Amino acid sequence: MAKRVLVKGNEAVAMGAIAAGCRYYFGYPITPQNEIPEYMSAHLPEVGGVFLQAESEIASINMLLGAAATGARVMTSSSSPGISLKQEGISYLCGSEIPGVIVNMSRSGPGLGGIHPSQGDYFQATRGGGHGDYRTLVLAPSTAQENYDLTMLAFDLADKYRNPVMILGDALLGGIKEPVKLTPYKKQPPAKDWALTGCEGRGQRILKSLYLSEGELTKQNWKLWKKYQAMAKEVRYELYRAEDAKLILVAFGSVGRILKTTVDILRDKGRQVGLLRPVTLYPFPAKAVREAAVRCGRLMVLELNTGQMVEDVRLAADCQAPVDFYGRPPGSIPTPDELAMEVDKVWRKTAGKGGAK
Repeated sequence: MAKRVLVKGNEAVAMGAIAAGCRYYFGYPITPQNEIPEYMSAHLPEVGGVFLQAESEIASINMLLGAAATGARVMTSSSSPGISLKQEGISYLCGSEIPGVIVNMSRSGPGLGGIHPSQGDYFQATRGGGHGDYRTLVLAPSTAQENYDLTMLAFDLADKYRNPVMILGDALLGGIKEPVKLTPYKKQPPAKDWALTGCEGRGQRILKSLYLSEGELTKQNWKLWKKYQAMAKEVRYELYRAEDAKLILVAFGSVGRILKTTVDILRDKGRQVGLLRPVTLYPFPAKAVREAAVRCGRLMVLELNTGQMVEDVRLAADCQAPVDFYGRPPGSIPTPDELAMEVDKVWRKTAGKGGAK
């Protein structure tokens, strides 16, 4: 029977990583993710692992690259401006096809900003963030339990595709304290015939992202593109009270979490409102969004920023339905009642146009 514990969201990430076989962690302190390196420093040695606080975020991502190149399961974590410093290394990981897990418990920006929860890193996470034509898989938890579960999944996906996977949370999801069921990790990590083994007589192996021969880089980029297309099968999302909805709300992470209560409030008032919460931000659940647009006739995106995921929702909706938007710059967390007021404005605007009644 799985053990159930009361832990912070950041600690749940660290627990999930160790359970999935992460044995190397390289990081650097920054609020609001500091409980992750704190937990890893205390508990990795207990399982024969190595914790190292690097001299910078730049150093930590390159240490991850080096350790992961040997086939080990490796993780780093940071928050918004720290993730910005890691972008060159993440691009090198993608170009060299080296798996690893990167956690961003994002804070408000731009610049140093503040330590409030924010969803302002959506573009950075889903568009690659660094130089070159590449993608990272992106998972967006909304509870401490998902912090644990999706971290284990992140290691599996990283190995499956030989690609970095980012977990995009925020200060709320890192600091919240909730019960977490510690489901044992039962999978066997795959064999890695590409990993560097030193002088073990297995023949020459090279991991690189530099391609200078004529046509070589073009060929490599098309290979990576095919891999990113194959990632579409990993799409994950949650539907909440959406079966008969006339207005579908679309939100991820902490806002998606809050909106469940908002939906309940509006349902009690007779509003046929439902929620679609993307769990994978890349690959994005475009098909599910388009189907919702066709079925319901109106979508509304809510984000803790001034408008980022809404662009992907509008592309996915493909002009099949109007897409309204409510954004909240970081600095405070909206309550379910506040969001209900904003959603109700759209509901009333929709009434009489063949949608909401």
